[in-house]
Amino acid sequence: MRTWFLTVFFLIPLPFFAGCGGDQAGRGELGDGKPLIVGMSLTYPPFEIRTNQNEPDGISVHMAEGLAEYLGRPLEIRDVEWNGIIPALQSGKIDVIISSMTRTEEREKAIAFSDGYVTNGLCMLVAKDSAIQSAGDLEAGDYKAAVRIGTTGHQWARKEAPSLELILLDDTAACVLEVVQGKADAFIFDQISVYENWQKNPKTTRPILNPIREETWAIGMRKEDKALKIKVNEFLADFRTRGRFEELSDQYMSDAKAAFEEMGVPFIFH
Repeated sequence: MRTWFLTVFFLIPLPFFAGCGGDQAGRGELGDGKPLIVGMSLTYPPFEIRTNQNEPDGISVHMAEGLAEYLGRPLEIRDVEWNGIIPALQSGKIDVIISSMTRTEEREKAIAFSDGYVTNGLCMLVAKDSAIQSAGDLEAGDYKAAVRIGTTGHQWARKEAPSLELILLDDTAACVLEVVQGKADAFIFDQISVYENWQKNPKTTRPILNPIREETWAIGMRKEDKALKIKVNEFLADFRTRGRFEELSDQYMSDAKAAFEEMGVPFIFH
């Protein structure tokens, strides 16, 4: 039986570098037997999802279960809106972020990260008959791109393609729909999501899986939780050595894994 509790926790987005405080005070770095509160946004299959019974599921949920067991603490999962997940960590509402989060220099100014556990690529979903073949075409042409607010796709487009018109949305499915309906020329997101959404819309979309850039996912923590960071890295090494990443990828992503191998695109866990 699973030992986690689920808290639905929707935050009004706060400034990215919100200060610390809240209920963090008095909590030991390793918890002293208190629940490990893991924040994730349960809108990203197959990593963070809900079952038909509305229970948390996916690869990240199993990672959270494993981490809590490794630390000897009960688990509480909080479903946090993506734009509010870093402020939730900084204010002590959650202890760690396990939510397919890319480790970036900008985010490292605000929080600490574990060792990486996924190598992923930022790429594009385009209309099936689109002339777009690479990221360079976005800047050269008169195009619109859908991006999910606060993601690395949003950050990349804002910095590297400033003349590109952006359609800013909060939800992955809404971004995909913009491409399907011809309102956007591209959706800039990670390889796994692009592949999965192409499979759902093969008649109207086409994936460009050659990465614009490679990215690394890691577990997010507060900078002051140094002892916890050591334990999290030990957990990731143990999880990898025991083959748990391979087991989860086979359980949740067997079709994608086979397709990536066939296309010569490196698969993600490391």
